[in-house]
Parts: sequence; C-alpha cells; structure tokens
Amino acid sequence: MKENTNRPEKVSLRELELPGDLKKLSLSQCNSLCKEIRSILISTVSKTGGHLASNLGAVELTMAIHRNFNSPEDKIIWDVGHQAYTHKILTGRLDRFATLRQEDGISGFPKPEESVHDSFISGHSSTSVSVACGIAEAMKLQGKDNYAVAVIGDGAMTGGMFYEAMNNCGKDRQSNLIVILNDNNMSISKSVGAVSKYLRTLRSTEKYYNTKAAVKKGLKKIPIVGNSVQKGIKNVKDSVRSNILENSTMFEDMGFIYLGPVNGHSLSELEDVIHTAKHYHCPVFIHVNTVKGKGYAPAEQNPGEYHGISRFDIATGNPEVSAEDSYSTVFGKELVKIAGTDNRICAITAAMKYGTGLQYFRAAYPERFYDVGIAEQHAVTFAGGLASMGMIPVFAVYSTFLQRAYDQLIHDVAIGKLHVILGVDRAGIVGEDGETHQGLFDVPMLTSIPNTVIYSPSCYEELRMCMKKAIYADKGLCAIRYPRGSEKSRQLLSRLGTEYLFMREGGSDTLIITYGRLCNEAYEAQETLKKEDISCDILKLTKIFPLDKGLADEMKKYKHIVFFEESSGSGSISEKVGDMLAEISYRGEYSRVCANGFVKQASAKSCLDKLGLTSAKMTEFIRSRSNANGKT
Repeated sequence: MKENTNRPEKVSLRELELPGDLKKLSLSQCNSLCKEIRSILISTVSKTGGHLASNLGAVELTMAIHRNFNSPEDKIIWDVGHQAYTHKILTGRLDRFATLRQEDGISGFPKPEESVHDSFISGHSSTSVSVACGIAEAMKLQGKDNYAVAVIGDGAMTGGMFYEAMNNCGKDRQSNLIVILNDNNMSISKSVGAVSKYLRTLRSTEKYYNTKAAVKKGLKKIPIVGNSVQKGIKNVKDSVRSNILENSTMFEDMGFIYLGPVNGHSLSELEDVIHTAKHYHCPVFIHVNTVKGKGYAPAEQNPGEYHGISRFDIATGNPEVSAEDSYSTVFGKELVKIAGTDNRICAITAAMKYGTGLQYFRAAYPERFYDVGIAEQHAVTFAGGLASMGMIPVFAVYSTFLQRAYDQLIHDVAIGKLHVILGVDRAGIVGEDGETHQGLFDVPMLTSIPNTVIYSPSCYEELRMCMKKAIYADKGLCAIRYPRGSEKSRQLLSRLGTEYLFMREGGSDTLIITYGRLCNEAYEAQETLKKEDISCDILKLTKIFPLDKGLADEMKKYKHIVFFEESSGSGSISEKVGDMLAEISYRGEYSRVCANGFVKQASAKSCLDKLGLTSAKMTEFIRSRSNANGKT
C-alpha cells in the first residue's frame, strides 16, 4: 500500500475522516493510533463494562482490515461480535463510544441498524463463515467484485456450524470470500480439545510458510525454466509438507487457500498477507496469531476474567462487583456439595466454566468435568449419552446460548426420557448485552418439549432446594433457570416452596402471579399497596412447568388476576395459565405483563421497568385496576 506521509507523524483519531483516512497514513502513524485505541478501550470498558480482552487483542487486525478493504462496499462480518469495538471506533462511532452498551447508546455487538459498516448482527458464536459465504455468493450473482470478510476466533472454531460452512464454501467456488482466524488460544474459557491442539501445531510452522513464499517468489524471476520448476515443486510439496506438518491443513482440504500463521500485532505482516489474499479471488483462510488482552497487563495475565467484565478500576484491574455473590456461584458451589456424595454427577460447560460457576466443580472433580468448547448442540447430546449410561449430567449454560440446542433437547434427551439437568443461567433480562443475549426465550422453548420440568427459584436457598429436587426427585429433562447477578433480598426466605406458594392477605379479590426474582418485586408491591388499603394476594410459582392442574380452582376465586412474567409472552407460563383459566370458563379479569419482541440494551433495572416488571410498575398496574373497579 502506498503511504501518504504528508500528515504529521503524530495523528489523533479525532482528526481523521474514518475509515477512509486510514489508507493515507504511514504504518508508524497507524501504530500510534493503535495505542490510542487501546487507551480508549480500557478507559471506556472500565466505566461501562463489556468485552475487554478480546478487543485489546484485535486492534492491529482491525486496523489492517480497514486499511485494506473498503467498508461498507466490502462486507466485514465479526463472529460473535464482541471483538468489534475497534471496528466501531474506526467507522465513525468514536464520539458515541462512551455510550457503549448503555441505554440509547451503541451496542456491544455489530448492529446493521446502527451503522452501514455493521454488515450483519452477531451475538452468538460460529456464524460468520456461513454469513460471509452467503454475502459473497450474493455479490457474485449481482456482478459485484467486492469482498466478504469473516473474522472468527479460535474458540468459535469449536462450534460445528463453522465446519458446515467451511465445507460448503470452499470446494470449487470462485468468490471473494476471505476468512480470518483471530487465534489467541483462548475462547471465553481456555480453548480445549483437538482443535486447540491442531492450531498449536500450525503455530509452529511459520518457517515452512515463509520459506514456501520466498521460494515461489524466487522461481518466478528465473526466465524460461522458472514456471516449470515451480510446477514440479508443486507436485511434490504435499510429501515435503507431510514431513514438516505431518499432513496438509484441514483448511486446504476444504478447498481454501491457507495463509499464515502471521503475527497479528504486526501491521506490516497483516497487510502483506491480506494483500496476497485479495489477489486469489477464491476462498482464502488467513491464520493470525494474537494475544488476548494485549496492552493491558491484568487482561493479558487473566484473559478469561477480562473476557466480559463489569466496571473495574484501571490502576488495579479490580472489578467493581464481586462475582462471589451471584446465582452462578451459588449454583456451582452447591453442585460441588451434591457431587461429593454422588459420583454419578457430571458437570458440562460450553466454554463458560467461569461464567456459570463451574470452575469450582472442575477444581474438585476434574475427572467428571467436561468443557466441550463453544458447542451447545454437542453438549446436550453428550449429556444424553452420559445419562443413557446411568450418569447424572448437569449442563450449565446461558439461556441465550441454550437456544442453539433446541433439536438436541427434543431428539436426543426428551424423546428417550433421559435424565439431564440444565442450569439455565442468565435467564430473563441481562441488560447491557441487548437483544442477542436477553434470556427471554428459554421458557417458551422448554415448555414446548414434552417430558420437561422447569424450576425458577426466587432466592439462593430456593435454588439449592430446586437443584436437589431436579437431580433426585424428578425424571427426564429438568431445567433450573436463574437470573444474572445476585439475589435482591432475603425477605422471602421464610416463604420457600419447591412447587408453589400462596401469600394471602385475606379477603382480597386480586391475585398477582409470578416467579423467579420477580417474586421480590411482587412482595414489595404488595407491601406498598397494603399501605394504600389495596389488598392483593400473591401466587409464587417455583416449579413453573408443568403446572399443578389444581391451581385453576384456587385462581378462579379471584375477580382480578395479573401475571407478571420475565419472559417472552408467546408460549410463556402466563399464556398457559390463561389457557387453564379458559378451560374452566373463568369469568374474571385476567391480565399478563411480559415481554413482547426483542429488548434492546439498557441496564437490567431499566429494561424491567420498561416492561412493567419492577415493584413500582406492578404497584401502578394494580392501583390503576383498583381505581377503575373501586378499591378491593
């Protein structure tokens, strides 16, 4: 690339028209900008929380991509999307970057409605190559000569969808598809399994690829015989390579040109390899080595902890909120206790042992702990295999990621009535990660599957009770869903129940039904209304599915029933309660307050408030009904 050195050596991001001006800068100027970007990333994420380590590792790579491609005409697809912060900075969102993950701010993931430079929404893993393949084919059909560039992490390569896409995209295709592997040897938890070992082997072969390129370049310069010699070498290169690599790269076997590995923190190396890739006009796979957390010592030393982090102190690296006080930690520690008396208990994670609290199980019982990588589908069927042999597998997974394994839950667990336990973490509203991560669809999904039991505890103690019930008292597929973060209060500890519990004021004709953490909100609303001489009872569900049919007879005694639910409304428990009431010809007023559609990023409190699911909004809802009908 021809560099314009007319600019002063020191430039600032705010002086530039981005991303276009990047092409006019020298490598030295760009390296200076990379330092500025890292400072912005650390400063911003320390205040907003977010995905820090992965973004620090991808700064030079993102810079090189935007210097060598023409976004938005060339389409850049970021796998998972949490490594796209630098991309946002370099595509006109620097002035708004301080609003990252905030309400009405910019998303923590690529979002086409936010910018023309965000080609495709991506909050889940292993999808980028499929998307890029589709885009590349569409551009070819439309007569466009632009590029589709998929940027994928090594952790995402453990997802089966990546291989499905590679197998389909590479063979005999002529398209401007470039896949860039950002290989930092880390997923959310440390990369595991055969793919990780394979990539480590490739990382040791840089000399082979450098020599290959140099020889090919030299032979082209030899007149007359150069091309013939080059063809002869090509015929024997597989056997030569087999002595060095043991076998050809799987990417080449899939029909891709393989380039790399290259240093992902060297702009000159990155630009050379991208320049080469663009000239093939067929599927190319570029292997880039990076350091996760690059440039911030605490993140480099503990990239797993800094993958997704709350606000933290920059000087010390200490997060503002301790993860010790969370449903995830309580779940993980309780599972260790149960497993101590039962060697059938196994724990499974999909690259999320820290996020789901299973690091404690791994430390205590490593032989019964399985990190399968970012492969939720495999995790569920693997659990089914364990269960078929009499083991009791517990798969802890975020609600939003469980969606990826719907077929396996039906086909490989529920039909065979296999006893598999799901710890559905981050159920309900999660807040700042937005639409792709809100846990609002696990209830509709799981209630559609026969032979399934679902619990939704309202506090830590109830969580422990539900775990024991699911593991030992129930059969088939059992899910225990719990929210992100800590329990709000301990006011309800004296009112525990593993199925359901009526909290009656006496003489009320209004009933609030809810479950999970909303029970605390409902309890606060009940107390507030009591001071206004408005009486209402609460039905606190703990076992939310299947529902006890006898509940209908109790519910029909009330003139007004309101179900507050932290779930998508279609297919929800509140919908099923409505069906129960219809079956008994209930003649009172039944209302449902729940989510409809996707919920954008904001704090969890703000999201819940907008949905009408905070104690204040519950109070307002009941009060309005009471005033409309006369005080109850």
